[in-house]
Amino acid sequence: MYRYDEFDAAFVAERVAQFKDQVARRLSGELTEEQFRPLRLQNGVYLQLHAYMLRIAVPYGTLSSRQARMLAHIARRYDRGYGHFTTRQNIQFNWPALADCPAILSDLASVEMHAIQTSGNNIRNVTADQFAGAAADEIEDPRPYCEILRQWSSLHPEFSFLPRKFKIAVTGAARDRAAIQVHDIGYHIVRNAAGEVGFTCYVGGGLGRTPFVGHKIRDFLPKADLLAYTAAILRIYNLEGRRDNKFKARIKILVHEKGAEAIRAEVEEEFARNPEPAIVLPQEEIDRIRAYFAPPALPPRPAHSADFAARRAKDTALARFVEQNVVAHKVDGYGIVTISLKPIGGIPGDATAAQMDAVADLAERYSYDEVRVTHEQNLVLPHVALGDLPAVFDRLSEVGLATANVGLVTDIIACPGLDYCGLATARSIPIAQRISERFDARGREIGELKINISGCINACGHHHVGHIGILGLDKKGAESYQITLGGSADENCAIGDVIGPGFSSDEIVDAIETLIDTYLRVRTSKDEDFLAAYRRVGMAPFKEALYERA
Repeated sequence: MYRYDEFDAAFVAERVAQFKDQVARRLSGELTEEQFRPLRLQNGVYLQLHAYMLRIAVPYGTLSSRQARMLAHIARRYDRGYGHFTTRQNIQFNWPALADCPAILSDLASVEMHAIQTSGNNIRNVTADQFAGAAADEIEDPRPYCEILRQWSSLHPEFSFLPRKFKIAVTGAARDRAAIQVHDIGYHIVRNAAGEVGFTCYVGGGLGRTPFVGHKIRDFLPKADLLAYTAAILRIYNLEGRRDNKFKARIKILVHEKGAEAIRAEVEEEFARNPEPAIVLPQEEIDRIRAYFAPPALPPRPAHSADFAARRAKDTALARFVEQNVVAHKVDGYGIVTISLKPIGGIPGDATAAQMDAVADLAERYSYDEVRVTHEQNLVLPHVALGDLPAVFDRLSEVGLATANVGLVTDIIACPGLDYCGLATARSIPIAQRISERFDARGREIGELKINISGCINACGHHHVGHIGILGLDKKGAESYQITLGGSADENCAIGDVIGPGFSSDEIVDAIETLIDTYLRVRTSKDEDFLAAYRRVGMAPFKEALYERA
């Protein structure tokens, strides 16, 4: 993974010192909250419903063991013993004292981490496939390009005050695990007919109150043009994006109103003009950054271990964990382990300090010192020898992290909702907990099913792209939950369809059960998952069952 150079270290240290002074002036009363607000947001500090919240960047979701241990330390010393992993592959701490924030940032700087550009109208954390560098279906590791984009965009003077926040994602496999089509810019690494590797470019995706799937504006972009093309898109957006209405300020609105072809033409014209010839990305720079992401030298391991097979045959819990949470690695004899942060009845995305320490230890011992954060609020050990899976499973079991539900109905994405967020209009966490408890015993029967929950129209829980999406709203002072069906965040990206009137907090879990029972009734076989069945039969049978029941 990327290591700070002298410039990086000095830059982050200077920001910590600056923010320490700003916090001192706020605490003394020299700065009002209104004056302090833009300063704290530039350092990842939000003021939420009950307290300040600190959002820490985890670039492209990659952590070392040392960094994971630092997050555990922060949770233990400065917060309430836990952190919350987000759909942007970041981590949030919900209860830090403002006076402690400079010390937290100083501790983070000691392990090459920070909170810069985790807020504000700038380019946010660039995200990637959580299996990058390990996936068997990968064309190329996307993380070097994420790092190049991160270095180029950090405090870029032209793009630090955009009309609205801006999100970029890059994926390197045929299967899109980074949800690139619901980002402002999505880059998909592809190989053209000549065998050259470059990028397909999508623009104008996004969720929130007006969700859109991104439009493809370039089938193939050479690697050398990555920064120049990104700059061209950002310049068009910076000049033409609306600044009079924050609800219509995202690039998705600009693309929608002008049309994808018009935007493509403008971007191509700006790209051809290229006012910065030096922005062309040389191969030697790509190679230099790629060297930081060189895969570990994985020693040959048997694809089949007699001891592992024997343990798996007699241990049902281990067998289920391997079946559900482990996928193929590009190197025989290894697997990619997803650690579910969705214990039955738990809070999606939360991990305690003890759990973070345990994951750091496992990464150091069994996964070549790497941990990944997924946009589905789980963690990943990307390089685990198959023969080590029993030891990894046993340790995860000891700390409550061995839930075998990745991709199942209880692997729920949920925002913090009204329990924490001042923008929320309804609770998300209790709904997720109740759904999890209701369907725990039925997960394997139901099969792959993604439920996403948001506590307001800002859609931090990505409800629009859930196979079943749940949006919490305020309806005359009471919580009401609207349901969407058929959403997807993969390479066949789709925004879910609203099924009808919402349901109360007391009704929503029963409503979800009705939808699932309808799916089980209409599917052609156990191999037909919820999304495939919905796309085949449409809304009608689900709507009929749901509102007849109601």
